[in-house]
Amino acid sequence: MVDLKEYNIEMWEPQKIKDFRRDLLAWYDENKRDLPWRQNQDAYRVWISEIMLQQTRVDTVIPYYERFLNWFPTIKNLANAPEEKLLKAWEGLGYYSRVRNMQTAAQQIMKKHEGVFPSSYEEISKLKGIGPYTAGAIASIAFGLAEPAVDGNVMRVLARLFEVDYDIGIPSNRKIFQAMMEILIDPDRPGDFNQALMDLGSDIESPVNPRPEESPVKAYSAAYLHGTMDRYPIKAPKKKPVPVYLTAFIIKDHHGRYLLEKNEQEGLLSGFWHFPLIEVDSLSENLGQLSLLDGKKEAEDNPEILSFEQDYDLVIDWHDVSYPIVQHVFSHRKWQVQLRYGLVKEGEQPTSESTVWLTPEEFSDYPFAKPQQKIWEAFIKNEN
Repeated sequence: MVDLKEYNIEMWEPQKIKDFRRDLLAWYDENKRDLPWRQNQDAYRVWISEIMLQQTRVDTVIPYYERFLNWFPTIKNLANAPEEKLLKAWEGLGYYSRVRNMQTAAQQIMKKHEGVFPSSYEEISKLKGIGPYTAGAIASIAFGLAEPAVDGNVMRVLARLFEVDYDIGIPSNRKIFQAMMEILIDPDRPGDFNQALMDLGSDIESPVNPRPEESPVKAYSAAYLHGTMDRYPIKAPKKKPVPVYLTAFIIKDHHGRYLLEKNEQEGLLSGFWHFPLIEVDSLSENLGQLSLLDGKKEAEDNPEILSFEQDYDLVIDWHDVSYPIVQHVFSHRKWQVQLRYGLVKEGEQPTSESTVWLTPEEFSDYPFAKPQQKIWEAFIKNEN
């Protein structure tokens, strides 16, 4: 049990806590957002929405959420889904380990709970990919259990309410906010209480351009009353993502098909299809200067082109075209991708289990991650 006094946090008296709950929930009842996952408290629906909302904006999630439920309406459907359909459902959302963990958790529920979502915080927490926040959200919203759901939005609000002098970005400090929420949470309406704080933190108490004067609980906020809103929450700047330089090879054959391959490596973007990619030390300074007069000499002079032709057993007529650099930022890496475009000379196009030749009309049948979509958009825009 965390002793908040050790962290110089003085909680309110019981009556003030009751008043705070009343005022917050009254505001929520009047202003809560009309979201599809709030139409009922089904645990499966709550779970899907909470996983999707991690690192993703609400307006982005809504169409994904509705399609996901249409494709996988039950836990059993999710547990048995083919990998490519699963990834296609998540295509563009990023952080793809989320959906793989969801499928593993669905398989756990089928095996250990006979297909019924577990109703205790402890059992929910045992499911793959479900941490303390998501377990608290599901337990409180779907089952009415007085379990806190502490995310960044909630920590931001609490940090301002009590002028908490601890960095909300340090994982070990989460226990402080968890202990505060265990005292504050409304025992009769825990799900609504958690969602009210989330809504407050994502809008009025947002990290950028907050509007504290509109807050329904500004009278309780120490930071608002003391004029220290600009200090809280305390959060050290994120480390800049490490730059990664790549070349994407857009290769077209005489049937109008493009070469794509499946990423079969574990980790980032595993299972997705993409144009062949080669990591390079730096981006070329002479893009657009490829010679069409002597393809053999070009390959000899350019190690990455030589490597590509050898690895894929292809002979290419490289086009003298310059494309804009495609950038995509992951949480820890920043991809900068240069495009090379070429046409396969007449002959046999090699195929394997991990490579295919597709027309653009067939792209929709294969899962493409966001970087691949950006590469294709940059190529098409330049061609048009």
